[in-house]
Order: sequence, then C-alpha cells, then structure tokens
Amino acid sequence: MVRTQIQLTENQIDSLRRLSATSGRSIADLIREAVERLCKQDATDLEQRTKRALGVAGRFSSGASDVSAHHDDYLADVFNNCGTGSR
Repeated sequence: MVRTQIQLTENQIDSLRRLSATSGRSIADLIREAVERLCKQDATDLEQRTKRALGVAGRFSSGASDVSAHHDDYLADVFNNCGTGSR
C-alpha cells in the first residue's frame, strides 16, 4: 500500500469517526472503500458514455456522399460561417 496524507473538514472526520466506531472498521479502511467506489463509478460512467456515443454513430446523415474525403473542408466551412456553411 502507498501511504498518503489528506485533509478533511471537521464534519468529514466526525462522520468518519462515527462510522468507524459503529462499524468496527478503521478510518483508513473506510476512506479506501470510498475511493474504490468513486473509481468504479468513474469507470462505469465512462463505459456508459462510450456505449451511448457508439450507439448514435451512423444514425445521422448529412446527405453528402463525400464527407469522409472532405471532412476538413466541411468543418472549416462550419467554423468560418458560424454554423451556416454548407457544401
């Protein structure tokens, strides 16, 4: 394990002390569990965002048949014309 130092608010440490006393677990163990939950949640959120992004891929059509070859031109037109450009 890696040793680290953190700063907590008075309310946070008071809550952790109560949880520690009632659960019989150390404050360090409670903090490790909280960090693990946060990391898992972040990974789950990323996975869900990725699935949503992949789910919409290919669902929309510009009507142009040469977008893959001229995507830079289309993008430049949009930026240069404040979203009103078209090809």
